[in-house]
Amino acid sequence: MAVDHDRLFKELIQAFFEEFILLFFPEMYEYIDFQHLSFLSEELFTDVTAGEKYRVDLLVETKLKGEDGLIIVHIENQSYVQPSFPERMFIYFSRLFEKYRTNVVPIAVFSYDTIRDEPSSSTLQLPFGTILHFRFFTVELRKQNWRNYIRIDNPIAAALLSKMGYTESERIELKKQFLRMLVRLELDEAKQRLLMGFFETYVKLSDEEEQRLRNEVNQMETKEKEQVLELLISYEQKGKREGAKQKEREMMRKMIAKGMSIADIAHIFDLTEEEVHKRVKDE
Repeated sequence: MAVDHDRLFKELIQAFFEEFILLFFPEMYEYIDFQHLSFLSEELFTDVTAGEKYRVDLLVETKLKGEDGLIIVHIENQSYVQPSFPERMFIYFSRLFEKYRTNVVPIAVFSYDTIRDEPSSSTLQLPFGTILHFRFFTVELRKQNWRNYIRIDNPIAAALLSKMGYTESERIELKKQFLRMLVRLELDEAKQRLLMGFFETYVKLSDEEEQRLRNEVNQMETKEKEQVLELLISYEQKGKREGAKQKEREMMRKMIAKGMSIADIAHIFDLTEEEVHKRVKDE
């Protein structure tokens, strides 16, 4: 199944919006009132000329400290190369401003697998003068050195290590430092699961690499070693359970495709028919 990069980034930033702004835009962070925060429904824009529809990734309604007026923070993840992206950001900006009639803060997160020099503005210029110069804020993840973030106790920094600049030879160390960050953060299980799921979508170690990781963890100081190992083993077991459930789902689907009744499948797996329906539909 293809990875829905936009959905993953949206879930991550929505869960840790304040931490995202603090990490990448500390000056902006000082001005935003995070006590007033609401996530707006997705906006769908149609490009009439191209006949394509574009969905805004994330819209956040908030305020500036000490001011009554609202601001809209628009965050867009760009995971593939698109030469017209700056123009698209301007179109989003103008349509959002037209609808909400308030200040709009546009942010683009570039999550390519390669390093590129991305523009952060769009200009409309004629020989006799500039008509428009539109600028948006950017985060270019692959240009970030992951080692600069491992001492920062920020959950979104931990997850985004997986999209920063690292070499193949650093993958084991990268995951070890990610696990150490999770231990220090002491998050609840739901948030921990979100960060782990995001990280492992982009950094999936081989069995050999996982064993080398385990060996390195065993050489750590006792207290930290125990906490990291506990975390590592916990998610290994969850991964195995999920793998078993996936195989079970695939088997059920094949049985249905061959014409076997839900009642017979329920009997074979010692489940109710309702449970079979639910497991077959689950992804």
